[in-house]
Amino acid sequence: MNHRFLLKLSGFALMACYAASILAGAGARPNVPPSPAPDTPAVKVGVLHSLTGTMAISEVTVKNATMLAIDQLNASGGALGKQVEPVIEDGASDPAIFSQKAQKLIQQDKVATVFGGWTSASRKAMLPVFERFHSLLWYPVQFEGNECSSDIMYSGAQPNQQIVPALDWAFQKGYKKIFLLGSDYVFPRTANLILKKHIVQSRGTVAGEEYVPLGGTDFSSVISKIKLAGPDIIFNTLNGDSNVSFFKQASAAGMPPSKLPVMSFSIAEQEAKAMGASLVAGSYAAWNYFQTLDTPANKKFVAAYRAKFGKDAALDDPMAHGYIDVMAWAAAVRKAGSFEPDAVRKAAAQLDWEDSCMGKIKFAGNQSLYQTAYVGQLEPNGDFKILWQSKEPLMPDPYDQLAFPGKSCLIK
Repeated sequence: MNHRFLLKLSGFALMACYAASILAGAGARPNVPPSPAPDTPAVKVGVLHSLTGTMAISEVTVKNATMLAIDQLNASGGALGKQVEPVIEDGASDPAIFSQKAQKLIQQDKVATVFGGWTSASRKAMLPVFERFHSLLWYPVQFEGNECSSDIMYSGAQPNQQIVPALDWAFQKGYKKIFLLGSDYVFPRTANLILKKHIVQSRGTVAGEEYVPLGGTDFSSVISKIKLAGPDIIFNTLNGDSNVSFFKQASAAGMPPSKLPVMSFSIAEQEAKAMGASLVAGSYAAWNYFQTLDTPANKKFVAAYRAKFGKDAALDDPMAHGYIDVMAWAAAVRKAGSFEPDAVRKAAAQLDWEDSCMGKIKFAGNQSLYQTAYVGQLEPNGDFKILWQSKEPLMPDPYDQLAFPGKSCLIK
């Protein structure tokens, strides 16, 4: 990325993690959900996360960070002079329920936008709903790419901003024989498809590849195969509380992270705390935010969250993205002068660089986020020690050219 862009930092008043723009903006496409009437005091937004089920371990706190942003937004005057009224729904770790609740929020509750989702299965279940009703979903979690929709703002990492930098780091450290382990759904399988292409190109070895059902708890067969394969490192795309079972069973089998390194893509501070940090201490993770980032913006974000949810609360990457999404939506609403989804998404891609809790960020024209990549190692206290970061925010690229040659993202 050209460094000249980094000089265009805005002077907006900094909230906890994102500075909200107040510029003016543009028009909308037909057949979109109506904006709230000028005389109504509030605008409704949907907050849709798994509050129950296997993914609740990860998603409840993203909901909390989203609510923190909404509370701060309302305290500062709301959006276009209206208070923001959250309508909270539980996706219950079930893609079909995510789809149903998304339609309910749009059709019945008449929300202006929706914040939510975690698994790619939940996002893909919701996507046809948002495309049918021309509404707008803000999706806060890293994903596998190979998707580009004008009805989704993808703030989570693209593959070139998380899994590929993590692989490059592993190769630099001499970890060249890699075992791929994941939950059996679209993100792990597509992420591993991309990883295999890059492993082969870099003259590494795929030691094995195994999947378990989302929420699965029996890893006896997988652990036997890992022992037989003798990898240098495991690349872990398990999601939810399956991670608890895997790390417990691997440690019991004589393979704690101190003996067999693990690089995870869905274990962050929140999951480590819920699992017990001692269980996963010494393992690695790749994200675009760690709670330990030593910047004024991040310290302000951490302090604000802990003031609301407890002094010992852990913060992580999807939580930071969930918070940023609300503030970016509000900035885009102000820039557009409208709540209409089409006007908001176009305005979001025109927002200037912001100095956030994650570092410098900006939405690109493909509705994904420029952001910095980090690799960290989990310490016994549940914090990540940052071992490496990219030199600059990485341009988001939904289509890895080794895995999906010739494909590109075209959003108008």
